[in-house]
Amino acid sequence: MNNLVAALYIASFALFIYGLMGLTGPKTAVRGNWIAAIGMGVAVVATLIEVRETAATNWVLIAAGLAIGVILGVPPARRTKMTAMPQLVALFNGVGGGTVALIAWAEFLETDGFSAFQHGEEPTVHIVVGSLFAAIVGSVSFWGSLVAFAKLQELLNKEVEKAFVARARTFQVLNMLLVLSAIAASVWIGLHATPGEGTATWWIVAVLIAAGLLGLFVVLPIGGADMPVVISLLNALTGLSAAAAGLALNNTAMIVAGMIVGASGTILTNLMATAMNRSIPAIVFGSFGGADASAAGAAADGGGGTVKSTSAADAAIQMAYASQVIVVPGYGLAVAQAQHAVKDMAAILESKGVEVKYAIHPVAGRMPGHMNVLLAEADVDYDSMKEMDDINGEFSRTDVTLVIGANDVTNPAARNDPSSPIHGMPILDVDESRSVIVLKRSMSSGYAGIDNPLFTADRTSMLFGDAKKSVHSVIEELKAL
Repeated sequence: MNNLVAALYIASFALFIYGLMGLTGPKTAVRGNWIAAIGMGVAVVATLIEVRETAATNWVLIAAGLAIGVILGVPPARRTKMTAMPQLVALFNGVGGGTVALIAWAEFLETDGFSAFQHGEEPTVHIVVGSLFAAIVGSVSFWGSLVAFAKLQELLNKEVEKAFVARARTFQVLNMLLVLSAIAASVWIGLHATPGEGTATWWIVAVLIAAGLLGLFVVLPIGGADMPVVISLLNALTGLSAAAAGLALNNTAMIVAGMIVGASGTILTNLMATAMNRSIPAIVFGSFGGADASAAGAAADGGGGTVKSTSAADAAIQMAYASQVIVVPGYGLAVAQAQHAVKDMAAILESKGVEVKYAIHPVAGRMPGHMNVLLAEADVDYDSMKEMDDINGEFSRTDVTLVIGANDVTNPAARNDPSSPIHGMPILDVDESRSVIVLKRSMSSGYAGIDNPLFTADRTSMLFGDAKKSVHSVIEELKAL
């Protein structure tokens, strides 16, 4: 039976890795998700077989847990819109971290302060260290992910959020004290906890509380512009905590799956930070965006320049007689669900001999690949979606660039203004186009909370309104030409 469990675990790991490989592109992403899900199902079956061999009385509780997980997990996953997917990822990730923390706590209680795991008279080091690491990191991930969810879902009071962001440096000192407290309590448990002693339970509770407060106070001062990176970082931490718990429990599935999540999450976090030209410590300890808009400059006046409005008819004429049009999608496109309308507009332009391309910034939207998934959903040819490095050289040869709801990723201040909070961040060079049309509801700022000089540039005109309705208006005008 042990050989069967080992074989099933190996099969599940292979499916995890193969499924992850499928996530490299929209064409294979759905299949990759299904393959990885099957792998998780195989791992669950293997674990159930292993549990039945050792503790058959737990089957009722295990079945109840599986049922509750399915009931709570499937409906929101099916109903959540793509625009709210980052919140769902943050919430699900937080549940994973919280589960790991609870497992570590339960094992501490079950083993009477780890005393049941002894070689001779001392607990094995990897059991104690693994469990305590899992408790700390899992708790940080759970509470930090809840804050990230609340920020993205706009559940936090704006004034409260603004106060936290403004006091980021104060929280750095507090966070350091919490880290030291959690480590000190863990060291005490590892060295001095006596089996059966009531105070040992309070020490593990102290570890969980200190780590939970750390998760809250690390994420609360971070601005909305950095939330996608924070979610990815917390996801990596959840994976590492799961691997540590697997080490303590001698569960191969948790070790391998946790390391896969930790490694992939770390790589993704680094890629996102690089795309913003910021280090991960700078994001965690020196955030910008969200409620800190006033510190970066008010964004309602468009930077003090002159805003030129345009109409759907003028936009249609410009694009119809262009040789090349580049569409730059942003979060505004996602909110308006305008991807199908954009696809229809591109089809009309291509029928008139206009070449249409899509410029995708790595952090456009609220999570990596957000725009790629939306456009793929509308059957946009994947070859037409160009990454930033591949498309930036095209803007100077482009007649019209159509920016739909994108803001910070097109802000030329990142390139031209050393005083800008986003200075140095790689952007799409849309301002080099011969003509730029920006579709937005208003002159409001993006996540970074700063002005975008592009909106008042000489070659830019603004088409105000809901993105989907504006694109449909342009389509009607194109048909009439």
